[in-house]
Amino acid sequence: MAYIGTSPSNGVRRRFTYEATASQTSFSGNDENGVSLTYVDSLYLDVFQNGIKLKAGDDYTATTGTSVVLVQGASVNDVVEMVAFDVFSVNDSVSAKDGGSFAGNIGMGGTLAVTGNTTVGGTLGVTGNTTVGGTLGVTGVHTVGSNAVITSEGGAVNKTLVAGTVKQHLHLKGTDTFAILGSLNTASATDNGTGDYATGFTSNYANDDYALGCSTIKGGGAASGTNYAIGISTENQSTSACGLAIVGNGGGSGPGVLDRDKCSIITIGSLA
Repeated sequence: MAYIGTSPSNGVRRRFTYEATASQTSFSGNDENGVSLTYVDSLYLDVFQNGIKLKAGDDYTATTGTSVVLVQGASVNDVVEMVAFDVFSVNDSVSAKDGGSFAGNIGMGGTLAVTGNTTVGGTLGVTGNTTVGGTLGVTGVHTVGSNAVITSEGGAVNKTLVAGTVKQHLHLKGTDTFAILGSLNTASATDNGTGDYATGFTSNYANDDYALGCSTIKGGGAASGTNYAIGISTENQSTSACGLAIVGNGGGSGPGVLDRDKCSIITIGSLA
């Protein structure tokens, strides 16, 4: 292939060798070594017959890129050789020394090991092993499968990240006007009466053996008198919902349910 000025520094030469039959003029296809004749530019093709270089146009024609035709037929057992010259250049690549950016998708069939910081602006989907020696910053969607693990502070224990994550929480106002103050994976919250609340999940649990944690505070300072909680119980626990009852000391009348200014519930387990 012709270039204006200095051509790329990487060159390649391909040799094709044929043994002619009587009066053979056209040579194409696989040569004696099983290599199929190809060339890009006939100006960069040399043709030899029994070691003598032939002249393009006068002795042969080469226009197809896959065949050479002699003007005069060769004799039996003549050796006809074609030497094709071409150049190649490495382009549209990211420098191993200076680095760069990929504009398209990158597929990794093995392990991707990163020793520096990694910033992902889009979706990061990993199906194999990924080792990051520096900081992994993800500004887009980051999906973590069930096999993700975290290492304890001491480095001795590995725990599955997804299994140990809070899957649902609800923070609500139980006095005055009932309201949800904050939530995660909560489809609904219901005030069933004094100190009696229920919550439904957006994504259900695989079973009803998930763990629950509850807390409550009284607004306006420390609890005093008879109106403070001495216990919190859960009820109607199922894969899709659970209930919360707040029990106070009730003064001389004994324990009873009561409303609190702020109540919270968290659940941990395996989602369906």
